Amino acid sequence: MNTAIQIADVHKRYGQLQALRGVSFDVKQGEFFGLLGPNGAGKSTLINIMAGLVRASQGEVSIMGHDVVRAYRQSRLALGVVPQELVYDPFFTVKEVLRLQAGYFGCGRENKAWIDELLETLNLADKANANMHDLSGGMKRRVLIAQALVHKPEVVVLDEPTAGVDVELRQALWHFVCRLHNDGRTIVLTTHYLEEAEALCERIAIVNKGRLVALDSKKALLARQPYRFICLNVAEDKPLPSALQEKVVSTEPHSFTLRLHKEQDRIGSVLEAIQKAGLTITDFHTQEPSLEEVFMDLTRKEAP
Repeated sequence: MNTAIQIADVHKRYGQLQALRGVSFDVKQGEFFGLLGPNGAGKSTLINIMAGLVRASQGEVSIMGHDVVRAYRQSRLALGVVPQELVYDPFFTVKEVLRLQAGYFGCGRENKAWIDELLETLNLADKANANMHDLSGGMKRRVLIAQALVHKPEVVVLDEPTAGVDVELRQALWHFVCRLHNDGRTIVLTTHYLEEAEALCERIAIVNKGRLVALDSKKALLARQPYRFICLNVAEDKPLPSALQEKVVSTEPHSFTLRLHKEQDRIGSVLEAIQKAGLTITDFHTQEPSLEEVFMDLTRKEAP
């Protein structure tokens, strides 16, 4: 696979604040890549460096082989960014906004058919002549996606694209994004909805306090967690044996969830201890850790 994004030893300092501390990773062409981290981790700074809005204090970034500083015209043509904030010009209609955006990239005149297709695909056709300030938040979000795609970039960065949108719009957006990915575009996603990243991303980078703390396939990241969970239903409404209390992560009447070490805690022994304590197990199932558990484990650690 060829490289779509290359980030090499990137540092960024704002006065005394060190926002990025030597971040390096590649994103392959055609990959659906997750860039995750808590608030203030450095994700937005990194995206702004990719887009040419911020210059790195040290290190290099390239998009489709084009350095974002030395070959900024080519790198920006290859990249479309859907920002987290709802940024829009209230004095233009939806179609005018898209035509202006296309004009910035020198493709306004020949892009009319593509703009019409974006409007139709994103269910914006009936809003084409509406002023931006008259649109709902969800419709504005769709326009931002259309703006990012108006010049047909090979790489699309989605910065919290579903923040504050309802479930119906979220599903519609992911359906469209998956279509873009299936068409061969490289997708980079940042999101605080970790179930989205777990469902969609093939490989994931986790940034914390300006450092890259994890970079691996989704499957490998999930396999790092040495624990699994067992969910139990019991007939009696009384507590588990004291030896198991430290393993309990949640409890409800007649049900418990325990966190078990994969190598140290045998499920059979746990079930036997519960039955010996006079509890009747009516049902149980095991559950592997989610990306959220892996994320919390990695980001709660202090960066060196």
